[in-house]
Amino acid sequence: MEKELTKANCIVSSDISISGEPTIGAFERALEIAKERQPTCILGIGGGSPLDVAKLVAAFLDNTQTVHRTFGIGLLASRNCHLVCVPTTSGTGSEVSPNAILLDEEAQLKKGVISPHLVPDATFVDPELTRTVPPDITAYTGLDALTHCIEAYTNAFSHPLVDLYAIRGIELATQHLVTAVQDGANIEARTGMSLASLYGGLCLGPVNTAAVHALAYPLGGEFHIAHGLSNAVLLPAVFRFNAQASPLRHAAVAIALGAEIGTNDMETALRGVQRLRTLSIECGVLLDLGHYGIRRSDVPHLAEVAMTVTRLLKNNPRVLQQEDVEQLYLQSFA
Repeated sequence: MEKELTKANCIVSSDISISGEPTIGAFERALEIAKERQPTCILGIGGGSPLDVAKLVAAFLDNTQTVHRTFGIGLLASRNCHLVCVPTTSGTGSEVSPNAILLDEEAQLKKGVISPHLVPDATFVDPELTRTVPPDITAYTGLDALTHCIEAYTNAFSHPLVDLYAIRGIELATQHLVTAVQDGANIEARTGMSLASLYGGLCLGPVNTAAVHALAYPLGGEFHIAHGLSNAVLLPAVFRFNAQASPLRHAAVAIALGAEIGTNDMETALRGVQRLRTLSIECGVLLDLGHYGIRRSDVPHLAEVAMTVTRLLKNNPRVLQQEDVEQLYLQSFA
């Protein structure tokens, strides 16, 4: 049984396609292999994509539901298989979150299963496992973790307890991300980013993300741009837009990012926009949708698709119309 379980888990954790995004097809193939072996425990090892697949395999091992029927919040019936997750990147926080994301290739859109049944029974976070992550992946995943914390703190449904994790995660990412990108062997920086990712993951259950992630989904689904990279490119424009609705909270984020305090909350918040841009650039990220193959003529369609991600848009501190989404995409071109 031990050999079979190990073999099955290796397949579950590695059969991921399309630029690291887990597809429905990859999940279904992994589930088929797991059902052949009938393990009593699923061990997910890797970044967010293999962890998400491992979580879903554990949940659907003896579940009569189809995954299509569980996309959304609270629709998954149960999980009876033991689940353990070990992250090897610092980004999604999937190892502690109730979320699992799959790419629907037919719809060209990422869809989420959100359920407390997806929270692992045990998680082991060891920064040593992240030492060899390449600089670009370190940057993308780290900026994803930062976005989780920012969107949790500025969320329409923010919570005082979650705020503690969110602000500390922002501070840790600000302090350690660039060093982790430039010197992957620096264990202090890797430890700081592992904690930032963990804190961001803890924010996802009670609060979750908002417009940045909603706008990022069609970029990943149709253009296969890495999720963390999509977030990084969109974050400054969305942060500026949302600051109008809650300048005090955005000013607090700006301070956590290292921005100087301005004469009022709005001025401080806008200084946070520049800190976000600077942080991404120092990580080697080019903040230009055009550089990644997006055309301005694609924007109306991208906005139309993004507007369907209502489970995240409802969390945004400022209501978005389709024309607002189009402008945010256009502002994310160089």
